[in-house]
Amino acid sequence: MANSTSGDSVVDRVVRLIAAFPEGVAELPLSELAQRAGLPLTTAHRLVRQLSAHGLLEIGTGGSVRLGLRLWELVNRNSPTLALRQAAMPFMEDIQQVLNQNVNLAVLEGWEALFIERLSRRGSVANRAQIAGRMPVHISSAGVALMSHQPRERQAEYLAQFTDPSGKTTADAVRHQLSEAARQGYAQLAGVVDPHTWGIAVPIMDSKRRSVAAIGVVVPLAEVRLQALVPALQTAARGIARQLGESRKPIA
Repeated sequence: MANSTSGDSVVDRVVRLIAAFPEGVAELPLSELAQRAGLPLTTAHRLVRQLSAHGLLEIGTGGSVRLGLRLWELVNRNSPTLALRQAAMPFMEDIQQVLNQNVNLAVLEGWEALFIERLSRRGSVANRAQIAGRMPVHISSAGVALMSHQPRERQAEYLAQFTDPSGKTTADAVRHQLSEAARQGYAQLAGVVDPHTWGIAVPIMDSKRRSVAAIGVVVPLAEVRLQALVPALQTAARGIARQLGESRKPIA
């Protein structure tokens, strides 16, 4: 129910307040938080105090505001990605041990790849994917792998609204890219996000042959070995799918 002059509800304002923290920033002055959330300072101050009483936000020294541990606790306790991360982690660790490079796990959220886990080591190549970070489908190998194994209707909807702000690609080019990824069983993007890296990803399929996630690697452009990387990723994807299937079986 809306109860403000702007017509937005309390829930709308709370979500805007929590979502206003930019990536990598743990704490903000109240005035900046209010500005980022598009809220009057008095409204932001009231909501922050109410949310801090429940541990969802914390008020620090000088009135600065940060996300509360209670919010992290609730999200991690009940997150739908928890089982996926638990199933994937052993396989991701195995791949990382062999490659000594970045390994990513992503799901499809709208028209973006949402990264829910990432493993990397000192000395590995640059990886723009961050945990809880997003990338547009067409610039992420994980995003292409995921979208290429979606129902045709969803792909058509995605392509119908597709625009590339940089002007570097078109809907027809992305359509071809998705078709190739579906045919090959993996997606590869060379030098798209970083000119010196190559992203390779494969879909993790459920029992109905729908992609529920994607596992991928980011490796140096000069060292890509598709004949070794793709089978390793596909083996891991099948293992993760089996683990997910086992975890969802009813207990007798």
